[in-house]
Amino acid sequence: MRRLNISHVTEYRFPTPVALQPHRLRLRPLESHSLRIESSTLDISPAHTIRWYRDALGNSVAMVNFGELANTLHVLSEVVISVYDDAPLDFLMEDYAVSLPFAYAIGEQSDLAPFEQSVYPEDHPALHVWLEGLGLLKRPVETFTLLTQLNCEIANQFTYQIREEEGVQSPAKTLLLNSGSCRDFAALFMEACRYMGLASRFVSGYLHMPNNETGNATTHAWAEVYLPGPGWKGFDPTSGLITGDHHIPVAVARHPESVPPVSGSFVGPAGQRPSLIVSVRVSDLGLGQTV
Repeated sequence: MRRLNISHVTEYRFPTPVALQPHRLRLRPLESHSLRIESSTLDISPAHTIRWYRDALGNSVAMVNFGELANTLHVLSEVVISVYDDAPLDFLMEDYAVSLPFAYAIGEQSDLAPFEQSVYPEDHPALHVWLEGLGLLKRPVETFTLLTQLNCEIANQFTYQIREEEGVQSPAKTLLLNSGSCRDFAALFMEACRYMGLASRFVSGYLHMPNNETGNATTHAWAEVYLPGPGWKGFDPTSGLITGDHHIPVAVARHPESVPPVSGSFVGPAGQRPSLIVSVRVSDLGLGQTV
């Protein structure tokens, strides 16, 4: 078991004082059999009140309300987590789902239906041409082999770039530009899976790698596919890897634009555009003891 410290700073600076409207923060990792939260603190200014709740998908959300004008919004999240060993390839598929096409079990179909619905139906022609060119529309095909190939094709054939602008590129735009950010690649992978009949969802979180230790980490995004047997399995099309204990999920969503770490609005003079500073650090605190 490893212990990690996640420090995430978000700061908006406004030219003149503004009235901050309620903000939603999605900064607390999702606990599971392989991830436990030891401590979690939020340092926020200006003066505020916080109400915690879980949304429809179980994400932990802090609703923050402000009571005074301010020219700076500062949010510091400090979380210490315990991460247990996770063997991402140690799983068994249900026999009926080993190869595509297959239908999900009747008892799961209603729950999975929202994650099979397309978010970008207008992009289907471009998706079809791309997937057909990769040979991924031939049937029958081994399910996990298809997903692994799709994951690696995006990682190997597309150019990664850091995009500062908000939002997510449509899959068609990512295909056209042959480039995108991690969230763009996750959206492309997710939509391709849905086009092929697989329930998939978007995941936002953090990635712990050795080069994160110096403070140059960022938030990260990947996708999960529901596979009968193991359940939701993560695929990171930015790296081409199956997700494991280096991936720290914070929020899952049907739509890739619905779970930003910090979201909200403000009221102020027309034309104001705040500057944004984001700093993320994921530090290894060493090995802990299992109990």
